[in-house]
Amino acid sequence: MTAVPDQLADSLCYLNGEFLAVRDARVSVLDRGFLFGDGIYEALPVYGRRLFRFDEHMARLNRGLSKIRIANPFTEAQWLAHCRKLVAAHESDDQAIYLQVTRGVAPRNHVMPTDISPTVFMMSNPLLPPAPEQRHKGVSCITARDFRWEHGDLKSISLLGNVLARQMSADRGAVETILIRDGYLTEASSSNVWVVHEGAVLGPPKSEHLLEGVRYELMRELCEEEGIAFNLRPVPEAEVLAADELMLSSASKEVLPVTLLDGEPVGHGALRGKPGPVYARLFEAYQRAKLSQSI
Repeated sequence: MTAVPDQLADSLCYLNGEFLAVRDARVSVLDRGFLFGDGIYEALPVYGRRLFRFDEHMARLNRGLSKIRIANPFTEAQWLAHCRKLVAAHESDDQAIYLQVTRGVAPRNHVMPTDISPTVFMMSNPLLPPAPEQRHKGVSCITARDFRWEHGDLKSISLLGNVLARQMSADRGAVETILIRDGYLTEASSSNVWVVHEGAVLGPPKSEHLLEGVRYELMRELCEEEGIAFNLRPVPEAEVLAADELMLSSASKEVLPVTLLDGEPVGHGALRGKPGPVYARLFEAYQRAKLSQSI
């Protein structure tokens, strides 16, 4: 039996109606999540033991489950109660709640069975934000062709394409791989990507090729609050490479400046290779949102 890492073994998790230590959690080898990656997941940030944008995460979970024909096993109130129990059991004030719903256990067959109960798993880990130096200096990314499947809009547990993409940047000492499909920006391996051009924040439009991150709507709200123009439209690769500023957003990164892309500094003039003013304003606005949008 593969050992559970010591730092996780005693953590409380939830599995199919029971709260138990991670070391004691067991899933059948016939679970379709294990055999097919047949499931949906969510990751919810927790600040000061309060869940950030919980309703938006639940809405995305519902969308994903509906698209792959799994009935949501819980009401929103039940999800909230389970999340809060995990948060209370964890020693960290800032956490990341991971929840996963698979189709369940059945004989191996590609056809979706209709008479099984979904497998539900939840756990919490410390939330590990970017290091202060990364915020101060920005981070390095690379670009690559988006070779993943056509349903990037699903927060599917079938993440091999994203894993391979992220490893490409890890192998080069970078923090993310920014993906380009047919000459246009989609997203990064585990982040949304934002381009700043002449003071405006640009992002690719919502489509089946990219995940609508919970921060998608949040970035629009923050830009509106700060009086920054915000536009979702096709973003050519050339605009990514020539950006005034580049930013990543995700549950763990919040909003993070990219200052080196494919080995070249991002930006122009005195700010070339440095975090820019739009990032600085959005980062501060994000910190205010963490206080006002957590429950």
